[in-house]
Amino acid sequence: MRLGTQVLKWMLLAIAMIAISACSTTLDKKTVFEDNGLAIKGYDPVAYFSQQKAVEGSPRYTTTYGGVIWRFSSATNQMTFMKNPQAYIPQYGGYCAYAMANGYVVSSDPQAWHIRDGKLYLNYSKGVRKTWLEDADAYIRRADKSWQEKLTADQQS
Repeated sequence: MRLGTQVLKWMLLAIAMIAISACSTTLDKKTVFEDNGLAIKGYDPVAYFSQQKAVEGSPRYTTTYGGVIWRFSSATNQMTFMKNPQAYIPQYGGYCAYAMANGYVVSSDPQAWHIRDGKLYLNYSKGVRKTWLEDADAYIRRADKSWQEKLTADQQS
C-alpha cells in the first residue's frame, strides 16, 4: 500500500509541474497577479489574517494599489489594508509561491493559501499547496531568490 501512495504522490506532483509549465509566463512588469483587474481574484487580503480564511471581497469596499484593484469584505478591512498594504499583499505579488520556488510565474487560487511568519502565500491549487507545505521553509528561500531575480530582470528590460 505504501508504494501505491508514493506513486500517487509522484503522479500528482508531475501533474502540478505540467500545469505550472503550461501556465507559466514572464512578469512583463506585472508585479501583482490580477484577474480582470482584481488582485487575489477579488478576495479580501486582510481576512486571511483576521479571520484565518479566504473571504470574497465586495465591490462596495475597494482600493487601488500597485496598479490593481483590491476588494475587502468590510470597511474595517479596507482601512486596515490602506494603513499598511505591504503587510497584507501576498508574497510574490500573489503568484503561485511553489511555482516561484521553481522559477515559474503562475496564477494562484485564493483558496490555496498559507500564512507563515506573518506573510501570506498563495498556490496554484490546494494540491500544490500540500506539496508546498511539505518543505515550506526551503521553498520560501528558493522563491524569494527567484522573485528577486525576476524583479531585477524586469527592471532591466
